[in-house]
Amino acid sequence: MKYLTFSLLLLLGATFLIASCDDDDDCVETTWYQDSDGDGLGNPDVSQSACEQPEGYVSDNTDTDDTGSSSTSSGNPKAAFDEFNTDAVTISFDDDEVTIESNGLPNHTSPYWSSTNSLYIDPVIANASRMSPGTIRSGSYTLTAPLAPQKAANTSSTGLGAIGIAITGAPIFNDEEGPNVALSENVASGFDYAGGHMGPSGYHYHLESSDVPENTILSQNDEKLVGILQDGFLLYGRKCNATGDYPTDLDESGGHTSATQHSDGEEFYHYHIINEYYIGDYIILFGVDLQGTPNTIM
Repeated sequence: MKYLTFSLLLLLGATFLIASCDDDDDCVETTWYQDSDGDGLGNPDVSQSACEQPEGYVSDNTDTDDTGSSSTSSGNPKAAFDEFNTDAVTISFDDDEVTIESNGLPNHTSPYWSSTNSLYIDPVIANASRMSPGTIRSGSYTLTAPLAPQKAANTSSTGLGAIGIAITGAPIFNDEEGPNVALSENVASGFDYAGGHMGPSGYHYHLESSDVPENTILSQNDEKLVGILQDGFLLYGRKCNATGDYPTDLDESGGHTSATQHSDGEEFYHYHIINEYYIGDYIILFGVDLQGTPNTIM
């Protein structure tokens, strides 16, 4: 009986050892990089290998400064929010967050205003026969975002509807006209000089504004602030205030870290309109992925 018990124990031990070896064989170690500042980017000089992601480590190894002093550590300068149209937009700050509330009514002329409105003008850029139906009306858009947004570990694609709020109060849309329907030159030809038109949810922008005398407030091939996107990062025009020219260090989302006219020399991460024609002679405001975590625009 003793021999039987011993044999069973020996068999169980061998089975456990084999199973443990099998578990080890399934383990594929990955190199993980320390992310001290929590921006989703890892320090290439500090790493460890493990089968599962250790806490405080990421798979990315492109952070050149993991101390938290680079990227967006200084946050969006509050002075930038002074650019927003106070007749349409209310800005409020709560600790480390900013809330932008807008009625969606822009403070510039457009053929999309009702003909009885003082801001109505005949089409300057828009092909009247291709203008979308409807007139500019009041809406409701609210975005709450961190004052110091951070890059996420992964980028996020934008969806239909508002992806940001412009300084005029009107929402910013991406490069789609419908579900999986890219913006076309035919549709864009019905946009006003501001790069906007009407849709089911109201008036909104897709394109950079045109260089016409009627355009007195909107960014057009310059460094002006365009608005804020749903991940909390600010969007500026095609040129960089720090250099006075087109930035050459933009990432795939049109973003980089530099000072702007609002930051008093402090550098922070922000987007620029990418200096490329999207379709024909049209330049899209934002048709790429967001670098930060998107917040819902309600």
